[in-house]
Amino acid sequence: MDWKLTLQIIGVALGLLYLYFEYKANIWLWVIGLIMPIVHGILYYRQGLYADCAMETYYILAGIYGLVVWSQKGSKKDKKSELRIGHTPRVAWVAIVGVYAILHSGIYLLLINFTDSTVPFWDSLTTSLSVIAYWLLSRKYVEQWLVWLAVDVITVGLYFYKEIPLTASLYALYSLLAIAGYLRWLLVIQQEQSIE
Repeated sequence: MDWKLTLQIIGVALGLLYLYFEYKANIWLWVIGLIMPIVHGILYYRQGLYADCAMETYYILAGIYGLVVWSQKGSKKDKKSELRIGHTPRVAWVAIVGVYAILHSGIYLLLINFTDSTVPFWDSLTTSLSVIAYWLLSRKYVEQWLVWLAVDVITVGLYFYKEIPLTASLYALYSLLAIAGYLRWLLVIQQEQSIE
């Protein structure tokens, strides 16, 4: 079995496990999220997806952050201080869009000036959106699923183009699960609001 196929199979298995835990809003997603980037980072580097490769370093750091944030428990007296699934505050969206624009532009410029990337726009697009989605996930904001959906749909085409079809297929599945996850997290929000 060649290295590309092996890395794709391992990455798909880890990705499915990660998605299961994310769907369940289970803290174990962050543990898998510390292992999976190593596998994908090697694959993306060898395929010339440099921004996606660099993104894997961010995923490791963000995974540590997410694990710490999700590990913090509210006191028994103050359950409201515990991090719960919710909506992204409207005022945050201006900053989020600004950060996205800066990231996308900066990564794009790096790729066209310092790499031999054949897909600098798309690589920088999915990478910058992934940074945003991962931060939203770390705060348990339901809209993270919608950002991931955009990333996943674009990534399917990009990875088929770059001839890594198993990983592209994983992202097609991610797209479907992003819809299911979004609906599930909305239901959790509604159930918690009806209890209060």
